[in-house]
Amino acid sequence: MNKNLKLVINNSSKNIDEKYFFEKDELKIILNLYAQMVSKGSWKDYGLTISNRQVGFSVFKNATENAMYKICKNFRPSNNNLKYLVTDSKGKILKNSNDLDKMLKNTNWKKLAG
Repeated sequence: MNKNLKLVINNSSKNIDEKYFFEKDELKIILNLYAQMVSKGSWKDYGLTISNRQVGFSVFKNATENAMYKICKNFRPSNNNLKYLVTDSKGKILKNSNDLDKMLKNTNWKKLAG
């Protein structure tokens, strides 16, 4: 059992245990996008990866394949524009920003898939 995995429901207080995950508002933005993409038939499954450097939300077209994309939050970015990233299945950075909502809204997911 992974002791680092923790479901955070109300994380308005910023204590040490909760700093290595998406905040509630960030997760809401990602899950809203995920729901839209599932309803369009583009995404089928997701997974979470957590480390002390970043948390990632991986999306899959099929459960048996590698992740198509990973939406990441870096905890210690080298510069502010590397706080949030969208990477491909090989880890190549496709998009980066310091604003998660704008980055995801301005991503053309159809063009990335092509």
